[in-house]
Amino acid sequence: MHLFQKKEQIKRILESLLFISDKPLSIKILSSLFNIQDKEIKDIMDELINEYKSRESGILIVQMEESYQMVTNPAYADWITLFKNLTLNNKLSEQALETLAIIAYKQPITKAEIEKIRGVNSDYAIKTLMEKKLIKIIGKKEVPGRPFLYGTTKEFLKVFGISSLNELPAIDLQKINAA
Repeated sequence: MHLFQKKEQIKRILESLLFISDKPLSIKILSSLFNIQDKEIKDIMDELINEYKSRESGILIVQMEESYQMVTNPAYADWITLFKNLTLNNKLSEQALETLAIIAYKQPITKAEIEKIRGVNSDYAIKTLMEKKLIKIIGKKEVPGRPFLYGTTKEFLKVFGISSLNELPAIDLQKINAA
């Protein structure tokens, strides 16, 4: 095998090992695994580190003392937090997420207004969101029957990793209002 091919193969194997390892891998372990000098491993790892940095990857390889580890890019920490909060906080059904989105963008809003937008009964979705403390009753609408008004909670902000509703992604409200 040509020297360049061997080096590229070692690089691919190192990536795989770093990816599956839950702790940093030492230069000593890696060099003994490939039966090559510590300096060769260090040179290959430096190349890998630079490749990941140059393509602005979501994954980086970092050196910690005499070891290496694959980590997420801190530039995407907000997205990782959002994802982790969503997956850790018991998954919501598509119906509950749809209802939550409507409430988040249109609050204060009544159940009847939510159902008009969704076109279906929203009792169960609202009950689920209330149980998870993602929404709450924030008052009553000053119309006949005085229906409850719903809005999001501090828990909603926490779960979605935002400090205020102003941080919600922009949407085309004309599409929602037309519904």
